[in-house]
Amino acid sequence: MRERLNLARRLVPFGYSTCVRCIGNVEQMDALAALLDGPRARGAFMLRTAWKPPWSLRIEAESPATLLLVARGHLWISPDDAPPVRLEAGDVAITRAPDHYTVSDDPHTPYDIVIDRGQQCRTVGGEPLDEVMSLGVRSWGSHADGETVMMVGAYGSIGEVGDRLVRALPPVVWMRQDEWDSPLLPLLCDEVLRDEPGQTAVLDRMLDLVVISFLRTWFARPDAEPPVWYAAQGDPVVGRALRLIQNNPAEPWTIATIASETGVSRAVLARRFNELVGEPPMSFLTGWRLDLAADLLRRDDMTIGAIAQRVGYSSPYALSTAFKRERGISPSQHRDLAAATI
Repeated sequence: MRERLNLARRLVPFGYSTCVRCIGNVEQMDALAALLDGPRARGAFMLRTAWKPPWSLRIEAESPATLLLVARGHLWISPDDAPPVRLEAGDVAITRAPDHYTVSDDPHTPYDIVIDRGQQCRTVGGEPLDEVMSLGVRSWGSHADGETVMMVGAYGSIGEVGDRLVRALPPVVWMRQDEWDSPLLPLLCDEVLRDEPGQTAVLDRMLDLVVISFLRTWFARPDAEPPVWYAAQGDPVVGRALRLIQNNPAEPWTIATIASETGVSRAVLARRFNELVGEPPMSFLTGWRLDLAADLLRRDDMTIGAIAQRVGYSSPYALSTAFKRERGISPSQHRDLAAATI
């Protein structure tokens, strides 16, 4: 782990400051990292798959977000409602729920394997394939030395906070190797096949790093359509206000204190924030706090009182009132529903 932390620190000058926080927990989160911090990846599905043609997989897993990295060869991603996309070695894609799609050696190859929810693999006829096609530690497919090798990283849950980001994505986004040549990718490929103590946690954090870095680069493209909160990060006033809110939700913020911290009047802050983000600062703050609370309620090691304090409410009653007003159910009911879906 020390070596990986050192790698993260070396990446800071090249724009990977969030790497240090995710691996070593020593940096304050920025807005993009915060959106994947809701829960971050925990026990994410990580796999190396290898294939000899012809092959075709029908993906109906509906994972909140899935990373597909082509390590060797090529593949086609065929969304149900969009043209197929060919990816070559070094290319990376991210897909999002709830859309289904096919991954194959050729768009015309009929699929004979279905990946269901929970990453359960079966034939079209329903016969399980998880053990039949196992190729070793986190390795699966039709042939260990297949012409195409694909790394898969799927989030089991991304939470309310992460959903703010995922909702802004098209069903499939991708970048070519010459558009995004990240030093994280070969490291991820190596780590997937390791079987060492704590390896699951290492892979979870690496998946977060790769996804955050990918999205930051993709949102910077001229043809991308980032969510309004992301575009607003570049504004000297609104960006500062967003970071204050997202990094310090427990502070007793008012429009006056946020305006003071950003160096403008309340009227200027309110106008610019509403223009760039699409809602008033205090409305954004409320939504952010309740999303954080909803994610923290998925954990069983925090009381509602502790969660209320963490996200800026004076008491469990104050949190419950706001939560029920905005979401129609109490925090306790939300916790019970979340537990039932695990």
